[in-house]
Amino acid sequence: MKNMRRLGDMPLRRRQLKHLGAGMKGIVGKLSIAAIVFVICTLSLLSSRTTIRSAPTREEKSLEELWGTAPSDGWRPSSAPRYDWPAPLSQNNGYLRVRCNGGLNQQRSAICNAVLAARIMNATLVLPELDANSFWHDDSGFRGIYDVDHFIKTLRYDVHIVESIPEVHINGKTKKLKGHQLRPPRDAPSSWYTTVALEKMKEHGAIYLTPFSHRLAEEIDNPEYQRLRCRVNYHALRFKPHIMELSNSIVNRLRSQGHFMAIHLRFEMDMLAFAGCFDIFTPEEQKILRKYRKENFAPKDLVHSERRAIGKCPLTPEEVGLILRAMGFDNFSRIYVAAGDLFGGERFMKPFRSLFPRLENHSSVDTTGELAQNTRGLLGSAVDYMVCLLADIFIPTYDGPSNFANNLLGHRLYYGFRTTIRPDRKALAPIFTDRENGRWTGFDEAIRSVMLKTNFGGPHKRITPESFYTNSWPECFCQASPQNPADKCPLDSVTEILKSRLELESEGIGDSLTTPLNLTEPGTTSR
Repeated sequence: MKNMRRLGDMPLRRRQLKHLGAGMKGIVGKLSIAAIVFVICTLSLLSSRTTIRSAPTREEKSLEELWGTAPSDGWRPSSAPRYDWPAPLSQNNGYLRVRCNGGLNQQRSAICNAVLAARIMNATLVLPELDANSFWHDDSGFRGIYDVDHFIKTLRYDVHIVESIPEVHINGKTKKLKGHQLRPPRDAPSSWYTTVALEKMKEHGAIYLTPFSHRLAEEIDNPEYQRLRCRVNYHALRFKPHIMELSNSIVNRLRSQGHFMAIHLRFEMDMLAFAGCFDIFTPEEQKILRKYRKENFAPKDLVHSERRAIGKCPLTPEEVGLILRAMGFDNFSRIYVAAGDLFGGERFMKPFRSLFPRLENHSSVDTTGELAQNTRGLLGSAVDYMVCLLADIFIPTYDGPSNFANNLLGHRLYYGFRTTIRPDRKALAPIFTDRENGRWTGFDEAIRSVMLKTNFGGPHKRITPESFYTNSWPECFCQASPQNPADKCPLDSVTEILKSRLELESEGIGDSLTTPLNLTEPGTTSR
């Protein structure tokens, strides 16, 4: 009977197992469908992230942030003296003449060095001469481009400045000192000026230093000397009023439609010849570049691919455009191009213009026509300098020493940490090479990865070979509540203290000149 019951139960159990199996299949089917849906959604999400960028992470910068200024971390510009800074003595060791060679910015740093050299030697500085070389065809000189009265007045607490060497009376005869000519060593230490140069100055009454470019070491272990350089560069050196007015009118016209960026395209014959970057040009163009190099630079075997790989080739206009597009800038972005004659001309500009059609330069936005007549003179460079200084974003394509961008980067840092985008040409070179060889995958992401490593114009440590004129932090900056007392902002009244010293000196009270400045309280300064 038991066996009969078990046999009778078998159809029922089979039916139950059959129903259970069917249920399990349903569940498995539903789970499979859910899994497929999940995979599809995940792939869709990942796909959308490659075409539509998500909100910036902490490591990224949004366009809104880039159009603004870089974080200051509590720092602000200040080049006022913070320690003992005696007024210049009425009786000094003689007169210093200098001839500043090179372009606008090379001359600018030379002027700063000349003021500091005069201070070091306790000398009277004769208004610096600007070299009117064959390239510039510009003999306007210091007075033709800079506000001389402002220059002398701003530096009256630092050094005596005259427009020319006065005549001297010797044995009843009137004589004009010409200055004993000297050629300073490149990057000469301050000790050279207090020994060799000073000895000749005392002997002849005046010395004439020529050429005077990079003739004083940039790194000097005296913060007050470095701050003097900043006072010259960012306060005393002001362009003439009509240049400032013209520059401001251009900036206002550019900004009337919103933000604008300025790009210095150093894609010019002299730089390309110097860098040895020839291969992208036609045989005829290469012949021109090689001839220019032979006539102007020391012989050296240079290979384009090797130079590019180490970041020594200026970026092409198209490469600049691709960098900006990878960073998220669209074709509505307004761009001011500061450049001389681009070598290769429209062939290289066309791809850039196709990416960013809203391109301008100082000629296209100047309604006066004045700049069109001075395309190679110092006036055009001065206007470009001011427009790049005031732009919301500045991008140099080649920022080596003595380059137009060198001073601008430092000036924008001092002018409130204004955003700069400095392409790392060495890191970008393999990415562009891959693209040229047909490997496009991940191009934009690779560009962004390189570009996001920049400081975008914020305070950062100066590391060789970065120039002091490119980055004067921390000497020419201060904090109201610093961790290091040496970084404390000086008193508001520092200028009044220096002014009173000069007044006391003019009254013949010499003791005041040896009294240390008492700069122990925090504050701001207009210098």
